[in-house]
Amino acid sequence: MSKKSIYILGIESSCDDTSAAVLCNGKVLSNVVANQEIHAAYGGVVPELASRAHQQNIIPVVQQAIQRANIDKNQLKAIAFTQGPGLMGSLLVGASFAKSFSLGLGIPLIGINHMQAHILAHFIDDENQQKPPFPFLCLTISGGHTQIVKVTDYFSMEVLGETLDDAVGEAFDKSGKILGLDYPAGPLIDKYAQLGNPKAYQFTKPRVGKLEFSFSGLKTGILRFIQKGVAENPDFIKENLHDICASIQETIVQILMDKLKNAVKETNIRHIAIAGGVSANSEIRKVLKQAEKNLGWKTYIPKFEYTTDNAAMIAVAGYLSYQKGVFSSVAVTSSARMKVDE
Repeated sequence: MSKKSIYILGIESSCDDTSAAVLCNGKVLSNVVANQEIHAAYGGVVPELASRAHQQNIIPVVQQAIQRANIDKNQLKAIAFTQGPGLMGSLLVGASFAKSFSLGLGIPLIGINHMQAHILAHFIDDENQQKPPFPFLCLTISGGHTQIVKVTDYFSMEVLGETLDDAVGEAFDKSGKILGLDYPAGPLIDKYAQLGNPKAYQFTKPRVGKLEFSFSGLKTGILRFIQKGVAENPDFIKENLHDICASIQETIVQILMDKLKNAVKETNIRHIAIAGGVSANSEIRKVLKQAEKNLGWKTYIPKFEYTTDNAAMIAVAGYLSYQKGVFSSVAVTSSARMKVDE
């Protein structure tokens, strides 16, 4: 007897990407993302512009996702959407659409914690990525979060350590802004770092708790270093861009690895995963792979398309909730702030 097909629609609208995905029994049939180019001109996401763009994008994106999945909307079993955390205006667009669509189709609604979904992206049924066994440690790194999370079950997560100030993604972007790079600067720093010497310049690592992170002091140190260099040589950035980017990236990745090593020592858990937009960074992926040989870890690195904000991760979290019979009422409220262990 064939397995019953459970089709879940996922909707993600927490920041500046409108995304919709259809999964069947945890397998991705479609994953459509509409980016918002408008924010590049402002050097960061403008919340009001983001919510307006979501309103324009949501219907065509959902329609495309259903069409690409080659199903009829009436085959959907549930609709999962990002409840939080994120920009409130952006969240409300996705939530309002999801509620209306679920009422119209008469199917369950599932509110999803965005940060949990980043971690649960590892459980998308994809032959090109391995699923970590419980318990495992997950380094969640993005523009808004930097955390080490102990994951003991699909929805049982505990934050062991997190940033005391800025997130790692913000540290990359602000460093790029200091260098005059376009927004978002993280991928550009990664690109230029490939051509530079990571040992060219030394930046001071923050002194905080064993499992805590801090990036505000590092950003200030980079700013002062660049100001001093430019004062001595107006072409300092241009002449040394690759080495500067490589040194910044090296410092940030080493900070992340130092904390991960401490977490492994404290928990004795050697299955390590990464999640979130910054997990697309090539250096952190390379260093984690090296840790398998050098430190005896088993590492789990998601496919690139499941690292940045996307609806496939929302849909897989919805599928896991559906299997447990955990649904939301139509009165569920969006929340700009949600912790991964809520």
